[in-house]
Amino acid sequence: MPDPARPAAGLQPSPHTAPGNHRLTDVLRNRFGHDAFLPLQEDVVSNALSGGNSLVLMPTGSGKSLCYQLSALCLEGVTLVVSPLIALMKDQVDALQARGIAADFINSSMTYDQVRKVQAVAYRGKLDILYIAPERIVMPRFRDFLRSLKLGLIAIDEAHCISEWGHDFRPDYRNLETLREDFPQVPVMALTATATERVRKDILDQLKINGAPQFVASFNRPNLNYRVTPKKDSFANLVKLLRGSKEGSSIVYCFSRRETEELAASLSSRGLKALAYHAGLEDEVRRKTQEQFLRDEIPIIVATIAFGMGVDKPNVRLVVHYDLPKTVEGYYQETGRAGRDGLPSDCVLFFTRSDEVKQEYFIRQIENAAERKSAREKLVRMVDYCESGACRRAFLLSYFGEEPAGENCGACDVCLADPVDSTAAAQYDGTEIAQKMLSAVIRTGERFGVNHVIGVLLGRRSQRITQWGHDKLSVYGVARGTPEEALKDVLAQLIDKGLAGRRSAGEFPTLYVTDAGRVFLKARGPLTLTGRLPAKSAESGEFDPELFDKLRSLRKKLADELGAPAFVVFADVPLRSMAASLPQDIESLLEIRGVGESKARQFGEQFLTVIRDHAGTTGSPDDVPLPSNYPGADKGASTASRNGNSSENSSPAPLSHEGVSDRGTRNGNPSHVVTRDLVREGMNLAEVAGQRGISQQTVLTHLERLVSEGESFDLAHLMPSQPDYDRIAAAFQSSGTSYLSPVMESLGREYTYEQLRLVHLHFRQSHQDDNPPRPEGS
Repeated sequence: MPDPARPAAGLQPSPHTAPGNHRLTDVLRNRFGHDAFLPLQEDVVSNALSGGNSLVLMPTGSGKSLCYQLSALCLEGVTLVVSPLIALMKDQVDALQARGIAADFINSSMTYDQVRKVQAVAYRGKLDILYIAPERIVMPRFRDFLRSLKLGLIAIDEAHCISEWGHDFRPDYRNLETLREDFPQVPVMALTATATERVRKDILDQLKINGAPQFVASFNRPNLNYRVTPKKDSFANLVKLLRGSKEGSSIVYCFSRRETEELAASLSSRGLKALAYHAGLEDEVRRKTQEQFLRDEIPIIVATIAFGMGVDKPNVRLVVHYDLPKTVEGYYQETGRAGRDGLPSDCVLFFTRSDEVKQEYFIRQIENAAERKSAREKLVRMVDYCESGACRRAFLLSYFGEEPAGENCGACDVCLADPVDSTAAAQYDGTEIAQKMLSAVIRTGERFGVNHVIGVLLGRRSQRITQWGHDKLSVYGVARGTPEEALKDVLAQLIDKGLAGRRSAGEFPTLYVTDAGRVFLKARGPLTLTGRLPAKSAESGEFDPELFDKLRSLRKKLADELGAPAFVVFADVPLRSMAASLPQDIESLLEIRGVGESKARQFGEQFLTVIRDHAGTTGSPDDVPLPSNYPGADKGASTASRNGNSSENSSPAPLSHEGVSDRGTRNGNPSHVVTRDLVREGMNLAEVAGQRGISQQTVLTHLERLVSEGESFDLAHLMPSQPDYDRIAAAFQSSGTSYLSPVMESLGREYTYEQLRLVHLHFRQSHQDDNPPRPEGS
C-alpha cells in the first residue's frame, strides 16, 4: 500500500553528490569544524564509502556519531539511523541542522501530519540523515515508505541493545533483521560504546553481517579520573564534591526512583540546583528536566540509569555513582558521559557491601536461570572493581579485552595513593605517539634525522620540509602542539626498545625503523613508555575566565532562541579557545577547532562582538598568555625602524557564500602562508591587512603561528625603534607576568598592543634561532 505522505507519481529522489575519499578532510573541516580525524574515524568512513558493513566499537566521546554523519554527506541517498531514544534523536538533529546538514527524525512524539511532512522531504531526496526508533521498523506502512527511498547507509546506534547478552537488551532491536531483508545491498554500520567479545559476536549474528570488519577503539579515556570511596558520610562528601565542581555539569546516579527524588530535594535544601530524573515521572516533566540540564539551567541531575543514554552533553565534569552499579558495562557507559569534550573530569563511586545485597535481591527475582546466572556474574565483577587494589583504569581495559598500558595510570585513587618510590618514572600509553613517530620515519624515506622528522610531526614549514614535499604527507602536523623535547624523549625510548635506530650515512645520522618496529606498527601496539607525555592540545590551557563566562551567556541566549541545547551552538572547548586567543574576525575564528563555516556564518559575528567588547573594556584585545620562561631584555632588535602601524584594525572580512573572503590568497596556499609571503616582501602589518582584507590582529596571529611552526623570516622592519624596543623588552622582563595587559599598564599605555606582540614575537624567534634546526636531520 503506498504511503499517504508520498508525493505525486513521477517525482523521483534526487541523488546526493558524493565528494569522494580524497575530500573527506575538507568535509570534516567545513561541516564539522575539525582539522583531523580521531583514531579509526577515517577508516570507518572509508569502509562505508566502499560499500562495506562494519561493527564500530568506540567509547563515549570518541566520535562514533561522526562516523555515520560524515558518511551520510559522502554517499548517495539518505542515511537511516536507528536510535533507541527520542532525546538522542532531537539533540543530534538540532546539532546537525546547526551545521547546515539536512537531518530530521520520525518518532512517537510527533503528530501524523508532522510525520507526513518529514516523509515527503525524505522522498524528494532532500534529507541526508533520517533518525528513526527501532519499533517503527515493523509497521507495514512505514516499511513501504522506507522501500520508496534510496538508502545510502543503515546506521544502528547503541547496537549492543540487539544482544540478550548485553547490559541493555531491547527486544525491538531484533526487528532490525527486516531492514536487512528489504535492503540487502545497503551497507550496515553497527555502533556501540560497550560490548564484550560475546556481545560483539551476537551483534554480527543478529544483523547477519558476519565477517564484517570490527573497528575497535581504545577503551582508555585518559581525561577521566576514577575513584572509589567508602560509602560513609556519603551525603556530606557528595555535597563537597558537587560544590567543588563549579564548572560544567554533574550527574548523580542512584539505585531507586524514590532515592533520586529524596537526594535531589536534600541537595536543593543545601543551595545546590538539582532535579530528579527517572522513568516514573510524567513525560513532560522528564522532557523539561532534561532540557534544563542540556541548556545549563540546572547543573545537577540526580537520576536512575533511565537518564543518560545518548545525552550528548560535552561539559559534564562529574559523574557520581551514589549506589553500586549492576554491571561493569553499565558503569563504564555511565562514566563515559563525563568529559566528552576531552577536558579533565571526575568519576566517583560510593561503595558499600550492603549495596551488593540490594542488587542480589533483585537478581533473585529473575525467572530465567541463564539470565539470573549472567546477572550474578556481572555483579561479582562490579564488586571486584570496587575492591581491587590495582589500577582502576587497568581493570576496565582488561574487562573489555584491552591490554593495559602499565600498572600506574596516575589518574585513579589507587595509583595516586600508590606508595611506590617517588623517584620512579610514571608510565603512560605510548602506542599512538609511537605509531606516529615510526610512521613519520618511514614516510620520509628513512633518510633524515631527528629534527627533520620531528619538524614534520609538528607541522613546521621549513624550506627543507617543503622542498621534499613532506608537508603533503599524512603524518604532517599530526603531533602539532606536543613539546619538541617530549617527542625527542619518545624517539629515544623507541631506539632503546629496538623499534627504531640511527645509521651513520654522510655528515649526519639518519633514522630508520627496525624489523621489530615494523612488526609493532602492523600489530598496532600496545606500548608503554616512561615519563609523561604532555597533552598536545592547548584547548584545556589558560584562558580568560571572565570572557569565557560572557561567551557562555551568549551561547545560552542563542540556544534558547533556537530551542536547542547550548552545545548545539558551540561546545565548551571552542569557547575556551576563543577566550584564550581572542579572535578579532571571522578568519581567525575559523582557525579554532570546532568552528566550521556554517556555525561561523550563523553565530560568528555575535561571538566576535562579545570578544571585541570585552577586549575594549579590559583594554586588552590581545591579553593572551606568554611563556613563563620569557627570554629577557638582553636581546635587542637588530634594526631600529618604526613600522608606522596603525592601532586601528582593518574591518573584519565578511563571509561569502564560499566561506571567508580573503583577498591575496595565492595558488591555494594556506592563509597564514600568504601572510608570511607578504611580510617577506617587506609589507608592514597595516599593508598586509589592507592587501588581504583581514585585521592586523589576524596578521599577528598568522605570524605567531608561523614562528611556533619553526618558520624563519625577517621581522626587523616590523619592530618599533630601538629605544622603544628595549623599554618594552625590559617591561616584560620585570613584570613577571604571562599577560600583555600588566605590561601595557606598567608602560603607561604609551604603546599599542600590536607593538607589544611584535616585540614578544621577535623574542620568540630570536630564542628559537639560538638552536636552529640543522638542514640535514641531526
